[in-house]
Amino acid sequence: MSDNPETADIFASDHKPALLLVDDDPLIVEALSLILEDEFHVYTADSERQVKALLQRLEIIPSLALVDLGLPPFPHAPDEGFKVIEELPVYNPDIKILVLSGQDEKTNIQHALTLGAVDFITKPCDIPLLKARLRHQLMMLQAELAQKKDATRDESLLGESMAINTLHALTRQFADTPYPVLVEGESGCGKELIAHYLHDYSSRAAAPFLSINCAAFSAELLEAQLFGHAKGSFTGASVAKAGFFEEAGEGSLLLDEIGELPLGLQAKLLRVLENGEYYRLGETHARVSFARIIAATNRDLREEVRTGRFRQDLYHRLNVLTLHVPPLRERDRDCLLLLDHFRKIYVTGGTPFTLDKEAEGCLLAYAFPGNIRELKNIVIRLNAKYPGKLIGIDALQAEMERDYKSAGIDAGQSVDNTARQELLQRGFHLDEVLEKWEKRYINAALELCNGNLSKAARMLGINRTTLYSRLQRMTTSVPE
Repeated sequence: MSDNPETADIFASDHKPALLLVDDDPLIVEALSLILEDEFHVYTADSERQVKALLQRLEIIPSLALVDLGLPPFPHAPDEGFKVIEELPVYNPDIKILVLSGQDEKTNIQHALTLGAVDFITKPCDIPLLKARLRHQLMMLQAELAQKKDATRDESLLGESMAINTLHALTRQFADTPYPVLVEGESGCGKELIAHYLHDYSSRAAAPFLSINCAAFSAELLEAQLFGHAKGSFTGASVAKAGFFEEAGEGSLLLDEIGELPLGLQAKLLRVLENGEYYRLGETHARVSFARIIAATNRDLREEVRTGRFRQDLYHRLNVLTLHVPPLRERDRDCLLLLDHFRKIYVTGGTPFTLDKEAEGCLLAYAFPGNIRELKNIVIRLNAKYPGKLIGIDALQAEMERDYKSAGIDAGQSVDNTARQELLQRGFHLDEVLEKWEKRYINAALELCNGNLSKAARMLGINRTTLYSRLQRMTTSVPE
């Protein structure tokens, strides 16, 4: 499944936009299906499990979704709906998710928007308003797909921070090597765009770049997608079909979410990495792949190896060259550059919004749990709500997720007494305090690991490249 914008298709076979409706109330599903069928090809599901089963069967994944939060087996809680919102972009990264739910508490709305939803409509809904919002999101989607091919290639490496400069240099350095590259990083930080750079900067740039998400298919379907199949090799295989290893030719193949690859397929992937050989399903003669493999993951594969969920030999084959894509919170002031980039791309008409100084400070202090993807969604919503206006901190914070409980903080608690006393002293500088604590932990880790950077980075829970860039900012000399 390639998610290249130039190959994206938002229409079903009847030339109507495809819409996924997820709700466990059969009366609502029947009514909305009848109401919307004149404008959309409606697919329905009543649970997260049914959503997965449906999307694994469809050739064209809907680019619009209308999702209820209260789904079985816990229809009175929003958790299952949140799962669906999180999982839908795995099948189609461009999908526009609108929530239609009676569970419209502010925290639910904020969390749904942080996960990637673009709108929240409260039940019972006004039908003309619902149709208008669906049409608006369809128009937005078409405009974004038209711009995405040229615009998004700059997003992941746009910035001036030490972390992104290091990533940029390593990406160019690794691009034209024949070896596999493992791209690590949190969800939403731009791993696929880095894979595109690796391909575009290489001598393979004229050959195909294909991408497949290992979490989006069942084991059987994923094997057929990767390796291809012979005619009659399984029910429904009416014709022979080439797999991604074959279709990539001498180009690049991105195996996204490689940590989700089933153990049975890991052995077959290892064979491809070792000598290029693979077999189509239902065939007995070997074929050879010449594609360059790029793998991406938001998991710690070392931990997956330790727990037996990932093969150690496969990990070492993939981990020849590693790129760590830093989360947005580790990129200093890059969020402001990305904000400006997104403001211009996703303006809905007229001029984009601007932030006042207080709102800029709030943005710089925000942890961005959804990384670049979350920042882009925030910008899209602000541009839609406040075109051409000066945005203050209140409007900005309304689009952010403030889940204090998940951080173990009671919002009603008073400020820590020690911090309060320090803030009251003249000459307090937060950057200096944080720098001292960072230096203290880094030096302690280096001492415990006898100066070994790789071991110290693992102890600190960061990538070795990130540790090295932080050491460069410190007065402490880098150990040999």
